[in-house]
Amino acid sequence: MDIFNVLSMIGGLSLFLYGMHVMGDALAKMSGGKLESILERLTTNKFVAVLLGAGVTAVIQSSSATTVMVVGFVNSGIMKLKQAVGIIMGANIGTTITSWILSLSGLSGDNLFVKLLKPTSFTPILALIGVIFLVFCKSEKKHNIGTILLGFAVLMFGMDSMSAAVKPLADVPEFTNILTMFNHPILGMIAGLVLTAVIQSSSASVGILQALCVTGAITYANAVPIIMGQNIGTCITAILSSIGASRDAKRASAVHLFFNVLGTTIFMVLFYLINVFVPWPFLNDVAGPAGIAVVHTTFNVLATIVLLPMSGLLEYLAVKVIKDKDGDEDAEQDSILSLLDYRFLDKAGFAIAQSHKVAVEMARVSRDAVLEAVSLIGNYDEEKAQHVRHIEDKVDKYEDALSTYLLKLSGRDISKEDSHTLSTLLHSVGDIERISDLAVDILLGVEQMHKKDQEFSKKAMEELTIYGKALSDIMNLTVEALESNDREKALVVQPLEDLIDTLNKELKKRHVKRLKKGKCTIELGISLSDITDTYERISDHCSNIAVCIIQVDDDEFEAHGYRKEQKLDDEAWFAKKYEELEVKYALPS
Repeated sequence: MDIFNVLSMIGGLSLFLYGMHVMGDALAKMSGGKLESILERLTTNKFVAVLLGAGVTAVIQSSSATTVMVVGFVNSGIMKLKQAVGIIMGANIGTTITSWILSLSGLSGDNLFVKLLKPTSFTPILALIGVIFLVFCKSEKKHNIGTILLGFAVLMFGMDSMSAAVKPLADVPEFTNILTMFNHPILGMIAGLVLTAVIQSSSASVGILQALCVTGAITYANAVPIIMGQNIGTCITAILSSIGASRDAKRASAVHLFFNVLGTTIFMVLFYLINVFVPWPFLNDVAGPAGIAVVHTTFNVLATIVLLPMSGLLEYLAVKVIKDKDGDEDAEQDSILSLLDYRFLDKAGFAIAQSHKVAVEMARVSRDAVLEAVSLIGNYDEEKAQHVRHIEDKVDKYEDALSTYLLKLSGRDISKEDSHTLSTLLHSVGDIERISDLAVDILLGVEQMHKKDQEFSKKAMEELTIYGKALSDIMNLTVEALESNDREKALVVQPLEDLIDTLNKELKKRHVKRLKKGKCTIELGISLSDITDTYERISDHCSNIAVCIIQVDDDEFEAHGYRKEQKLDDEAWFAKKYEELEVKYALPS
């Protein structure tokens, strides 16, 4: 084997790993976070959890990615440790699908059907289709499919290049001597563990082993312990991802490790114990790609069958190893901010879905702060006043964390639909935070009146109540539109915002009339004006959020310009809706 064979092998390995990476990323992007959402919801039954873990991993082609996602779920409090165990087991089964795909490279025969199944026959066609989809199609879905097909073609081409490059090693005695070392189960297991820990992918390390099979120097005596070690080595990714995570998240990564260590230990003890009394006839046979896939799948399926009924034991071991600390209540589990787990950034579609949940919760909290502040007008309560301030502090924290998280997401490769959601959130988060600030402004006005023992007249309170109802409705509409991305509800926000502007002017006119009749004071008029102006400013921010939802497809965003355009584009609808709202929020005569 000369230097050119070595270069070919390095090139083939590089293409193989790159193809696997591209294909996995494209599959994850195409799922748009839906697979992760399924995992989040449907894990109450451990048997269903195993099937889901296997299915999702088979689709995204990475047990490490699934396990890291589960660690993130547990860290965020979305999933309990008990629910995570089944998914982790299923992920180990799902990852074996890659080895079956790669085993197609070992097919041989003159039959036309067999020839068509060989990757060298169909991958060029897949690559051509992928290029056509990427170059000539505008659909984002076809672009993703094209990337998946090209990634698969590059992966298989890299596999073939590796196999061709290492084939001459069959005639190198030194290579054969090295492999005989791996006949020892412990050494073979360590070799598989180290290789997988370095490249952080059991699928890739199994693929490398399958490529080496073409030398004819790999026997099942070499392959079996290496595959066992590969299953332990893949745990390194989840362990690294749990650093700095919550206690239960660390336990989830520990469950992954315990499952593979216990499974490997039980399998190897029984396998080699039986071999002492009844030697396995295939151990000295030359291993092939399909045989490697069989061993890989058999181990993971048997390990799951044996250990699934013992899932409670895995949880117990994890809890014993990673103990509770004194006074540790894992307070972060109770916070909505734990949904913004940085482990989710590698699955941008799901991370955006989590960000959306946080933004909706932030909007609800801001709305509640306003409504609670409004309820204090004429009915001041110190405890409620402090609660409004507490809510405003909470929203500030949400805004800081969410803005930082969204900025990190903005640099990711995401689908068009996710890009729309991200754009809406980026534009809206500032308005949501400002609404909570304005709740405190209302509170300050109420506190000043309370200190001076001032009260609005009965007539003014009746008018403020109707005005407050309009404010409450526009905030509810905005929150509902943001939560469900409901364009119809967002459209109604615009005429209601116009009406609130009109109501503000009318309330001020009525106050001037009362002032002239001596039924009110200038000082109370200033307080009333401050409060009603704040209502109007809140409605302006609601309008900005609604415009984000409606106008998210535009490259340039300009809220005030859009509001004018809406009136011109559908003047009849706007006028009719405005009249309906006028009747609904009519002030008493």
